Amino acid sequence: MTPRLGEIWVYLSASPLLGLSLTLLAYQAAFWLHKRCNGHPAANPVLLSVLALVAILWATGTSYATYFEGAQFVHFLLGPATVALAIPLYAQFARLKRLALPLLATLVAGSITAALSAVAVAAALGGSRVTQLSLAPKSVTTPIAMGIAERVGGLPSLTAVLVIMTGILGAIGARYVYRLLAVKDEAVRGFALGLASHGIGTARAFQESEQAGAFAALAMGLNGLATALLVPLLLPLLAG
Repeated sequence: MTPRLGEIWVYLSASPLLGLSLTLLAYQAAFWLHKRCNGHPAANPVLLSVLALVAILWATGTSYATYFEGAQFVHFLLGPATVALAIPLYAQFARLKRLALPLLATLVAGSITAALSAVAVAAALGGSRVTQLSLAPKSVTTPIAMGIAERVGGLPSLTAVLVIMTGILGAIGARYVYRLLAVKDEAVRGFALGLASHGIGTARAFQESEQAGAFAALAMGLNGLATALLVPLLLPLLAG
């Protein structure tokens, strides 16, 4: 940056609202680009906004701690936003009751598969035990995943990065997997996406339909609980 711009940035960075403003502007720009690309999954607004924010922080030499002083206000809203997902789910309550047993079986199978497959891939590629344990909860929403990783001996910070990557990859690739497997039921598509790709996948499911989003939200919440219970029990296998 030029000296003049550098002085302006130093002045602005002293305000915690800078992080909030950057976050909102980056996502708004990414969402605009996503719409301009006709909703193509590769133009995922979360991915684009993350890349933009990383580039800005790197170019300006701003620490993450400074940025988060303002971004924490958006972070706080994750809780209320997650609870609000119960509203569209309630509209699907009748079908939810009919699918209760299949969804429960899918939840258990999906949760175990997500943890064991991630650890197996890391082990096959020579990853350390800490890396393997950090990968185990990668399909769970970030706050829960970080708590699980800390409990089982992983690195919460590494887990957070892996969770975001998992969500973005799921949101981008789900369309092609469903097309390959000829999966058309919106409830099935949504539940699978929420189970594998947590909040980012749920946001993508809502772009398809309210029904898909509702079942994705259900899967995201239940998988957080299931993984928190199952991963510690699977530790002998995970550490093997």
